[in-house]
Amino acid sequence: MHTFLQFLRSRTFVINLLSATAVLLLIFSFTYRWLDSYTRHGESITVPDLRGLKVTELESFLTNKHVKYKVADSTIFDTKKPAGTVIEQDPAPNEKVKKERTIYVTITRTVAPLIKMPNLIDNSYRQAEAILESYGLKLGQISYKPDLAKNAVLEQLVDGRAVPHGEEISKGTVIDLVLGDGYGNTLVSVPRLYNLTLSEALFVLRGSSLNAGSVVLDQSVKDSSLARVYKQDPSYKDTATISQGQAIDIYLTQSDAILKTHAEYD
Repeated sequence: MHTFLQFLRSRTFVINLLSATAVLLLIFSFTYRWLDSYTRHGESITVPDLRGLKVTELESFLTNKHVKYKVADSTIFDTKKPAGTVIEQDPAPNEKVKKERTIYVTITRTVAPLIKMPNLIDNSYRQAEAILESYGLKLGQISYKPDLAKNAVLEQLVDGRAVPHGEEISKGTVIDLVLGDGYGNTLVSVPRLYNLTLSEALFVLRGSSLNAGSVVLDQSVKDSSLARVYKQDPSYKDTATISQGQAIDIYLTQSDAILKTHAEYD
């Protein structure tokens, strides 16, 4: 025991101990620096917000941003967003991550799923509107025809064709509705549409429970929102009447000369 204690106090032991300690310190220092370099400790970037971008835009958008992306899910269909739009991402925007991190994105599907057409007939307009929204369908044009059931759905149409309950259609399809005007075959005065914009003319027609027929633009029209009505069929006359629910054809122009020419006939 005495000899062992003397060895611990000897110069040889102290030198060996210091040497071993120095070697261990060098090994730990090298390992730490290597791990630090390998894991890029302290080097982080902010995750960019990819939501709302098309998947075809991601490659160029992420150039020089030091992150990658991968599509994790493309089964969600959203009628309010174009196909291939990023709606979710992981990690979330503004999170801190290491460089070259992969961002997993969820995009809207390209092909709309098929669903069965709901039965809107005899429902009120408000009920039909709610049903369409719950099915992921879009409300299109509203027109009227003579019927005592005011605002009740009489027909459900896709591109002018009646679509029966239960027929398979694509989610997101636009459904036009024909509603009862609540008056039956009541006659109303033909409204004067001359010099009105298209939106103003449609407002007047709706107020009379009439529908817009053909909308014809002449060669002068560059912006339909600025065009004005120069002719209508049936024509306006003080004594002219028309059944509610019928259509009036509208002719539009942006030419002041054409408007003046037709003013005397209006």
